[in-house]
Amino acid sequence: MDRRQFLRAAGVTLALPALDALAAPRRGDPPRRILAICNNLGLLPDKFFPTQPGANYAPSPYLELLKAHRNDFTVFSGVMHPDVDGGHPADNCFLTAAPHPSNGGFRNTISLDQYAAQRIGHLTRFPSLTLGVNVQSGLRSLSWTAAGVLIPCEEKPSAIFRRLFLKGTPEEVQAQVRRLELGRSIMDAVADQVRSLEGSVGARDRERLEQYLTGVRDLEKRLEKAREWEDVPKPPARGEAPEDPASPKEYMRKTRLMYDMARVAFETDSTRLVTLMLDSVNSPAIELEGTDIKDGYHNLSHHGKSKAKLDQLEAIDREHLRLLDGLLAGLRASKEEGAPLLDRTMVLYGTNLGNANTHVTTNLPVLLAGGGFKHGRHLAFDRERNYPLPNLFVSMLQRLGLEADRFATSTGTMRGLELA
Repeated sequence: MDRRQFLRAAGVTLALPALDALAAPRRGDPPRRILAICNNLGLLPDKFFPTQPGANYAPSPYLELLKAHRNDFTVFSGVMHPDVDGGHPADNCFLTAAPHPSNGGFRNTISLDQYAAQRIGHLTRFPSLTLGVNVQSGLRSLSWTAAGVLIPCEEKPSAIFRRLFLKGTPEEVQAQVRRLELGRSIMDAVADQVRSLEGSVGARDRERLEQYLTGVRDLEKRLEKAREWEDVPKPPARGEAPEDPASPKEYMRKTRLMYDMARVAFETDSTRLVTLMLDSVNSPAIELEGTDIKDGYHNLSHHGKSKAKLDQLEAIDREHLRLLDGLLAGLRASKEEGAPLLDRTMVLYGTNLGNANTHVTTNLPVLLAGGGFKHGRHLAFDRERNYPLPNLFVSMLQRLGLEADRFATSTGTMRGLELA
């Protein structure tokens, strides 16, 4: 449908409200995707940020590791989520920008990926994938529903591989269909019972019931879409199923495998939205080839300017950037309709902490790669009065082909970020 549609009758013209059907990408547009990655202990800021703004910036020590992709990404400084404070709890708000996550009674809001999944998720087998490395189960995730409910992370690369490529026997498929239909009927029954209560409770309870019903409706939609895809053949397997790392110490190996799973999910168009929470807070002394890491990741982040801890932390940060380099290289090498997959994939890499040592949530280290933007620049904003990071989310949603003017605490699109 055209961006501006009107109803005309009896000499009266009425503009239609903002409907999902109006917000969907146009037919024939190339598929575009988002991979959002958050390392919840961040990066050493003085090693990450360039000192010069613009296109001619000298790469920082960390960005030097991405020099092969200099023209494929934009680095940002002086950005934050307004009113997202509280240190570590801010990781759950990296893609929601919901304010004051450490306050009592905090309720999260919808995440960037789920906002997009409501509008384009029906185009693929999986509306979205929510992945994690060493995630504290039930407490952390990048993906949140419209009702503010956490979507659990999948932490086993082998399980993701099975979901992407392996289909069960006809009997197993029918059993899964029955389970999906049963789940839908239960949701319908529960929703009917809740609605019967609405007239007999107070305003506060009605609000709670409405939030609950929103969650029920969201789950009903997911069940319905999952049922439709059960009869569609899965793509041929890409290689062998990965072997799951046995220990959380194998943090970097697991991260690399998650990057691989995200890439093959995009290559097969199994989904167009992936989030990955790197839960460094919940990670032990990780294994890193060539480096003897003595302390847990979280302890190292509170380095107190100890040279020994800083050296270990820098080694870890550098490995993160090397893995990101490999991810970008893989997406560039993969082709879709003759175009590099990276050109159609927005890779958001960042953190909820500007400095893990002090728990500040301002001046966040963030970069955006690929996706069809003009890159190769350092967009430097005021490091004292930060620019809203949700503006970047609006630009990303629009690049997906969605009619989005606002997201969370945004004030518009990301200033200085242009389409290729």
